[in-house]
Formats: sequence, C-alpha cells, structure tokens
Amino acid sequence: MTTVDDGHISLRLKHGIHTIFMFADAQAPVSEITKELLELLSERYPEGLTTVVSPPKTMTIPANPKLAYGVLNVPNDPSRGWKRIKTGEDESSTPTACGLKNNSIVAFTFVSGLEDEDVLFEVEWPKDDDEMYDQAG
Repeated sequence: MTTVDDGHISLRLKHGIHTIFMFADAQAPVSEITKELLELLSERYPEGLTTVVSPPKTMTIPANPKLAYGVLNVPNDPSRGWKRIKTGEDESSTPTACGLKNNSIVAFTFVSGLEDEDVLFEVEWPKDDDEMYDQAG
C-alpha cells in the first residue's frame, strides 16, 4: 500500500462510466500509475469496464494491456474532447512532467501499442435527468 504524503497528487482517472480516484507519486514514472491502475481494474472489474450505458457496451481488459492517457482540450469543457498525454518512452515521464496537477481529470483507454497516434477516449459524463425533477414536482 502506498503511503500518501506531500509528494503525491490526486488523479481522477476516467473511462466510460467509471471514475477511479487515485493518489500518485508526482515524481515517479507514469508506468507506476499504469501498473497500479491495471491491478485495481483487474481486481474490481474482472468482467470488463462499462464504456456506455445505453446501449450497454463493455470493454474487456486485454491480456497484455497498454494504456494511453488524455486530458481535456479545454479544462471544464468535456464537449471539446481530449488530447493525448505524451508519457515518454516506456512511460518514463513523471506526472508532473506530463503537466498533471493535484485533482487532474485524466482519461485512459487501451491501445494496441504505445506508438498508436489515433486514440479515442470514451468517457461518459453524468447527465441531469430533467424528467426526474418534473415527476418530483
């Protein structure tokens, strides 16, 4: 278990409907985040991750997974999409070098190779259910 201190930052890692809150050492390589995230995903979601609720779509965690990470193109505006984070050769860059700060929102997706350029970050954001409010009134 990781001991959290001032050298750690909190990350909100998102894929589909899932948000994983994780503390990461700001000076450790991104590969450490990937390792911890993959262990957590395998343990919590052995059947795969729900990518879309309607219609239901699940993504199975690959046998030898490689991850790509992305941040919002425009902070606080998910409609503008995501840009991929350059994590360096073998994910050797640190979260700080990648521009991540405390409480950053980071999307992740599975890729066939770390050199894949075109990646799609599928993230479902909560939606207001106007009908729920109409029925309550």
